Amino acid sequence: QLQLEESGGGLAQPGGSLRLSCLVPGTIFGITGMGWYRQAPGQPRELVARITVDSNTNYADSVKGRFTISRDNAKNTAYLQMNSLKPEDTAVYYCTGRLLGHEYWGQGIQVTVSS
Repeated sequence: QLQLEESGGGLAQPGGSLRLSCLVPGTIFGITGMGWYRQAPGQPRELVARITVDSNTNYADSVKGRFTISRDNAKNTAYLQMNSLKPEDTAVYYCTGRLLGHEYWGQGIQVTVSS
């Protein structure tokens, strides 16, 4: 079972920045869409951003202008640059990757925004 690997989470102050990375481990070819979702306590999981294999992107309204998703296809890695962080960005962040019509997930990484 393929599981993606997130890194880069942690604690940031309001107004600060963090960069998340999502690695597809092993020698895997054919990853198409990749994305980031998040889930705050007591809330449903929600889309943060997605990126296609040719780098077309879409974002949740709540993060537009603050977050940037990107990817390095040669490294099978996606990134989420998070700037101007707010306390309401606090959540567990999950990355996803689509391969042969199936969506694979990471186990999630905590991001906490607090002073």
